[in-house]
Amino acid sequence: MSAGVREPVQVMNRRDFGRALDRLAHEIVERNQGVENLALIGIRTGGAFLAERLQKQIGKIEGVKPLLGIIDITLYRDDFANGLSNPVMGPTEIDFSLAGKKVVLVDDVLFTGRTVRAAMDALMDHGRPTRVQLVVMCDRGHRELPIQPDYTGIVAQTTRSENVKVRMKELGEEDGVWIEPPRPRTLPVAVLPPPAKERSKRKK
Repeated sequence: MSAGVREPVQVMNRRDFGRALDRLAHEIVERNQGVENLALIGIRTGGAFLAERLQKQIGKIEGVKPLLGIIDITLYRDDFANGLSNPVMGPTEIDFSLAGKKVVLVDDVLFTGRTVRAAMDALMDHGRPTRVQLVVMCDRGHRELPIQPDYTGIVAQTTRSENVKVRMKELGEEDGVWIEPPRPRTLPVAVLPPPAKERSKRKK
């Protein structure tokens, strides 16, 4: 390893990940007193996979699975109108009304809170839920909006410049949470003119 280059740090391994999912499923069931009128809505992409896992786990606990939906928040992002570069949009898959439902928003990482704010705006296009709760696998801090999770897999101490990666088998990786060092900034290469002697040779 080169001097000064930091390696990614694993803060949650595969077994920890599985235990956290099991605990989160039990907490959701307990707080909502079962699955009646309960809907899990995963924020695409990482949150969608976590929502599917939680639905299966809750089904094992209760014998009945809660409703499941997936929401894409691209058009609701507060930087979309400012020319978000190369936006990648996926379909929103909610084939039921959220009116009167207890909605649990699911995401992999909670950072500034802006993604969750956009998701809550998007939810209201599908009916008015009785309540909205938030579950995240990793809360990394550095909030810019007054948004806090109701259920958390792990709280990680990070700097703003570090990257948090929730890896999952659905993405072809082993389950886990990693803190990655900041990506090196690529500086422009200055093109200097040739020395004076070289310029004089070219003129001749």
